[in-house]
Amino acid sequence: MDKKLTKYAELVIKQGVNLQKGEPAVISAPIEAADFVKEIVKQAYECGAPTVTVLWQDEEVTKLRFRYESDEALTDIPQWLIDSRNYIVDSKAVYINVMSERPDLMKDIDPSKIAMYNRAANKAMDRFREATGSNSTRWVIVAYPNVEWAKKMFPTLGDKAALDKMWKYLHKTMRLDKADSLGAWRKHAAKLARRSRFLNKAKIVSFRYKNSLGTDFTIGMPKGYIFTGALEKGGGNVDFTANMPTEEVFSSPDRLSANGTLVASKPLVRSGGIMENFSLTFKDGRVVDYKAEKGYETLKGIIESDEGSHYLGEIALVGYNSPIQNLGTLFYNTLFDENASCHFALGRAFPSCIKGGDKMSREEQVKAGLNDSIEHVDFMIGTPDLSIVATTESGEEIVIFRDGDWAI
Repeated sequence: MDKKLTKYAELVIKQGVNLQKGEPAVISAPIEAADFVKEIVKQAYECGAPTVTVLWQDEEVTKLRFRYESDEALTDIPQWLIDSRNYIVDSKAVYINVMSERPDLMKDIDPSKIAMYNRAANKAMDRFREATGSNSTRWVIVAYPNVEWAKKMFPTLGDKAALDKMWKYLHKTMRLDKADSLGAWRKHAAKLARRSRFLNKAKIVSFRYKNSLGTDFTIGMPKGYIFTGALEKGGGNVDFTANMPTEEVFSSPDRLSANGTLVASKPLVRSGGIMENFSLTFKDGRVVDYKAEKGYETLKGIIESDEGSHYLGEIALVGYNSPIQNLGTLFYNTLFDENASCHFALGRAFPSCIKGGDKMSREEQVKAGLNDSIEHVDFMIGTPDLSIVATTESGEEIVIFRDGDWAI
């Protein structure tokens, strides 16, 4: 396991944030991932980081805060916490977010309280979120398995067997089972780049989605849209990979163009709440109706965060025949599950997904068609029978997805 952790940490530093000599690094991580974090710290120093700062988290303590603190105390985000994120921006550091999902931890906590805290924290850290959203700060999010998470995925197995199996699955999704993991990632990134170039050259006006689950939906694209995947340009004009693993080619749609219904194809975990069998109906870009068999209040908390959370900020294409999907299991975590399925995101758009967007003001971005919100929440809609047809500026129709997978 130690050799695998070293190899994993190397991917995080060299492929994820692509740390350059002289750049500081900041890591946010749960205390359970201490052994992995030490490997990342070592790799960062060996790649030339002058300083490496670790911001530790404990979800059990966070749960106690939700249980005992008043609304006023919970939403009073301390200045030192805001300053810690602003330091990342000011020092031109790379940012590494290690997460270790505990899907059921917050199930007995009032979802509205979690949503209230998320709104306050996102608003307080707006400068940092702007820097990562525009890619001026290079960042990556990666996962670290734990027993609770593994047992959620594999409930019939014992603790050790479940955890071992989860590690094995993570190794596959991260291409750590390859002799040359970095080489495998670069080959994968080149494939996604080819698909992005095709979509960008096609001058697409809109996409039409349909499947037997009930999705019947049209979404438009802003002028100058940019699809990208795996490799993005970040601060210092350096390539980086924000999500690891990743199988998506993504962009940001025209915020006022969504019409029809999207039906979720997988559960969505958000702040310890699980939403299942939910759907969203849009008119002229805005959510006008939503339903959920499970987790309605959590879904409501997301959509009602602000006006922008009623609109879409991301469109992402993922072939159904993807490495994560082919594992045949649900991870109960968006980082993995979104990369097994085509998906959208409610909330904030990516300024880097429109020509010149990173140089625009918020107002200019919105005028150009991009959405603005304190939220950005992905949800999955891909199915084995999903069809996606694009219409171009010339009126040509191009089949992008057929039977759930790439047709181009």
